[in-house]
Amino acid sequence: MVAEASVPTGGLTAGRAVQEVGRFRVVPRNAWQAVSERPLGFLASSWPWRSVAYLASGVALGAATAAALIGLVVAGALLALVVIGLVAFLAIALTGVAVGRFERWRLRLVDRDAVPGPHRRPERRGFFAWLRTRLREPATWRELGYTVVSLGALWWIDAAMLFLVLGIPVGLISAAFTEIEDVGTLGSTLFLLGGLALLPFAAYPVTVWAGARAALARAILAPRDAELGAQLVEVTRSRARLVDAFDVERRRIERDLHDGAQQRLVALTMALGLARMEVPADSPAAKFLGVAQDQAEQAHAELRELIRGVHPQVLTDRGLPDAVSELADRAPIPVQVDIALPRRLPEGIEITAHLIVAEALANVAKHSGASRASVYGRLVIDVLMLEIRDNGRGGADPARGTGLSGLADRAAAYGGRLLLSSPPHGPTLIRVELPCRSDRSG
Repeated sequence: MVAEASVPTGGLTAGRAVQEVGRFRVVPRNAWQAVSERPLGFLASSWPWRSVAYLASGVALGAATAAALIGLVVAGALLALVVIGLVAFLAIALTGVAVGRFERWRLRLVDRDAVPGPHRRPERRGFFAWLRTRLREPATWRELGYTVVSLGALWWIDAAMLFLVLGIPVGLISAAFTEIEDVGTLGSTLFLLGGLALLPFAAYPVTVWAGARAALARAILAPRDAELGAQLVEVTRSRARLVDAFDVERRRIERDLHDGAQQRLVALTMALGLARMEVPADSPAAKFLGVAQDQAEQAHAELRELIRGVHPQVLTDRGLPDAVSELADRAPIPVQVDIALPRRLPEGIEITAHLIVAEALANVAKHSGASRASVYGRLVIDVLMLEIRDNGRGGADPARGTGLSGLADRAAAYGGRLLLSSPPHGPTLIRVELPCRSDRSG
């Protein structure tokens, strides 16, 4: 069976991970799962205590919010004739923002999956820019609605649940340590045993209600698809801008090395050659000059290879097919190249594709033990398809630091993905898909 790893956004899911899932114990992600999946073992876990803490903090939050809102309403009504009253009413509208943030943090008591914040960052700095952004966001008014619902019903239900469900066993246990007339030691013991016996049963309704309460809060406070989509678009654009900035910096380094250090080394080599001509061939100075000239030529060759690795000039001048052919010519094993493109691709796509092919061929030479490799590339509608194959031993694992995860991140920055198929004993196939739309926002 061929193990395939898909890395669309930088993470990796290897085929063997699917086979090994049964080796791991399933960990409940929320209070509901804890009750339903482990009805008995649940009592020995921390979920009952987390649920009690969640409901108790909900009561405290509701009481504090009610006091704050009542104070703001009174202040706004008394000061409505002056501008200060408007500030109080504005603070009431923004109360939900603070309540929503605290509620999302509090949800982690009974829900291990964090709820991301729905608010976007203001375009400008300053309080008024922040205020204008928050007042225009639907999430702000959803949070205010959740605050109203919480004040009107939820925190009262939290308090009633804790009082009714925990009140009886806690009351019995308390009575066991309280001197009651005509009860005696036997009665106190029965009270204690009865309270302790009822406590485990109280854990179930408390945890179930905490799970329902958390699910309602998540449904209201979690970002909507449109908000997540806008945030995802912005993250994708910012990541693409970072990659583009990195490419521009690479080009600047390549240009500075080519126009500066490389030219100086050429001049140094020529100067050393001319100096050798001015001294007798059998003199000690000629020997040292010869060594110095050889070292300068070697440094020049190494710098030329470094420049070619930073940004090959052939990629800029003739495009991706010729640049990949040059990589194949320098590879230590035979590499067959078959890349046919109808046109030049966007610069960022060409650079990304070249880096991926270069890294893949370097991995083939270092780790695969292959005797041959091939690179195939086509433009299918507006997507560049690249496949790098080798006949090596297989078993490639991005977790071992071969650089494939970084290449996947690079591809994902342009909306692409990297697929890896590398079963034990080979062969290995790396497939890259890069959208080449010219309207990519950046």
